[in-house]
Amino acid sequence: MPLILFNKPFQVLCQFTPQAGRESLADYLDIPNIYPAGRLDADSEGLMLLTDDGRLQHKIAHPDHKEAKTYLVQVDGLVDGAALTRLQAPLDLGDFVTRPCRAVRIEEPQWLWPRNPPIRERKDKPTSWIAITLEEGKNRQVRRMTAAVGLPTLRLVRTSIGPFSLATHPLMPGEWMELPADAVAGGSGRNA
Repeated sequence: MPLILFNKPFQVLCQFTPQAGRESLADYLDIPNIYPAGRLDADSEGLMLLTDDGRLQHKIAHPDHKEAKTYLVQVDGLVDGAALTRLQAPLDLGDFVTRPCRAVRIEEPQWLWPRNPPIRERKDKPTSWIAITLEEGKNRQVRRMTAAVGLPTLRLVRTSIGPFSLATHPLMPGEWMELPADAVAGGSGRNA
């Protein structure tokens, strides 16, 4: 039961099936029978977990299990207390209402790798960073949340999923590591 931690680069598709002109997981991981436990959009970066264990994959990816996921988000504009309050409370995005979450303004992470290509920069428009921790994960949710409070996302990096983090398992974009079986023994319910 391998559990693979992978730092997904910008513009890489979260699938193994090739698509003309696009990089996919298959360009980075040559491990048979593993599947992503959750997804990241092509324009998002950061931590992904992959496994061959269906129960573990379900536990990580399904919102019923409330695995916290933390994202570092660079937004267009200055974050203020009102925007943070709106992000933290249930937010109506039209087709669903978000669950309460944790959102705090942070300084630009100095440990974060440069994005390739870099985000656009405008001298007349400042940017800010927010750390958002969700226990759900609908399609493009973080981007839609920041847009709803007037702060469009410029860069989105997932740094942790449950107990797994790029802080404790530093990986550069495109790098991966396999965790030993005892690190995830209770994850699938086999040894619980």
